[in-house]
Amino acid sequence: MKYSLTRQMAFVISALVVGTLLLSGLVNSLFLEPYYMQTKKEILVQGYEELNTYLEKYGVSDDKTRVEVDKLSSESNIAILIMQTVAGTETVLITTTADPERLVAQFRALLFQENDRQAVLDELQKKSYRIDQVRDLRLDADYMILWGMMSDGNLILLRTPLAGIKESVKVANTFMFYVGAVAILLSLLVVRIAAQKITQPVKKLTNIARKMSNLDFESKYESRHKNELDILGEHMNLMSEELEKNISELKSANNELSLDNERRLNVERMRTEFVSNVSHELKTPIALIRGYAEGLQDCIMEDEESRKLYCDVIINEAKKMNDMVQKLLTLNELEQGNQGIVMERFNLEELVKSILGVSTLLMEQENINLYYEQTEPCFVWADEFKVEEAFTNYLNNAIHHVSGERNIEVKLKKYEHRVRVSVFNTGMNIPEEDIDRIWEKFYKVDKARTRAYGGSGVGLSIVKAIMDSFNQNCGVINYSDGVEFWFELDAKESV
Repeated sequence: MKYSLTRQMAFVISALVVGTLLLSGLVNSLFLEPYYMQTKKEILVQGYEELNTYLEKYGVSDDKTRVEVDKLSSESNIAILIMQTVAGTETVLITTTADPERLVAQFRALLFQENDRQAVLDELQKKSYRIDQVRDLRLDADYMILWGMMSDGNLILLRTPLAGIKESVKVANTFMFYVGAVAILLSLLVVRIAAQKITQPVKKLTNIARKMSNLDFESKYESRHKNELDILGEHMNLMSEELEKNISELKSANNELSLDNERRLNVERMRTEFVSNVSHELKTPIALIRGYAEGLQDCIMEDEESRKLYCDVIINEAKKMNDMVQKLLTLNELEQGNQGIVMERFNLEELVKSILGVSTLLMEQENINLYYEQTEPCFVWADEFKVEEAFTNYLNNAIHHVSGERNIEVKLKKYEHRVRVSVFNTGMNIPEEDIDRIWEKFYKVDKARTRAYGGSGVGLSIVKAIMDSFNQNCGVINYSDGVEFWFELDAKESV
């Protein structure tokens, strides 16, 4: 991603590290030398005060004084000279150098730098000491010197070398550059690891939000810690549940509204057709029941077996009439919109697999070969119970009409915004002139065969009514070796 959080965090932290290093280098360049000089002055002044205290307390010839002189010289890298001046003659009392004459000469040069030795001595009695920076031309080195008068009247010179400040600053900045480069690399590594831990839940939330925008509410955020992102994830879970519920209600309401006008126009026509078709379909079983009942009444059969046959026919025809009436009532309620359609999102693959599992034993008994391959979930928007009834009608129709190789093949084919459910069975084709009429109530292509297994000619009409209630399509296709019935369902990821 162009503006990913990981890159932004890496950029910000790297900029902070680089900025800190640049600021440190600038501070070194501007303030290290003055700080170094001030530190040197403080060391010399502190050494002067300590020596002055020892001289007042123990005197110049005491061993404790000499030990303190050696200690100060070795710890602070200070060359020390203490001398006495009498009548213009200097006598060295204590020194830490092998060549004290050079220090004495340097002291004389300082005393006579203003061409008035007595005036300088008088000034030292008032101010005790002075600090100067001098350069030794022979050694080509700079020194800081504290020179002055002790409280006992003796003269003192403390000299410490000044390292090359500019060279020290350059070395410090170079070292800081290398340290900074390593720090930047380490910071990038740490930032990457830390950013991944921080952005991982953000990516999960983004993915869930993207799915929610496509009306996929299956994914939920798993909260592990009670931080702000986890609280956001929990609220997104609640929002997902509410959205799914509201969208289901909205789809149901939209579906009802779209069907309402058409339903009203067809009510009167359906009533007329219903009465006419029922009268026609009931005429044959009623005639059979009446004929066999009159035969029983007139005792035209003499043996018990014949009477049982008459009773079985009456019971069988009555059962067919009852099944037909139940299907007609269901169809009538669908066409009139009295059965509420509840649009919900469910896994069609699980429903189909469940129905096929129930029918497996029957197909084995009928020597039918079932082919079905579907492993991935297939979510659709529909009324699950109505879809079950439609698919069951297709499957029963295929079982009753299968012939030849006796194969039944069930498929779920997913398109961009819909899923097609198809049931194919080997056997005879449907005549072209009958294809458009098979969806009508009571219409039978092969009336003799339909009556043989107790069909009423209403099953496909129920499928058509269910698909119309969903605003979806259904149809039939003839193949060289059989017939395929299909219907489609809404698999859109938006309302």
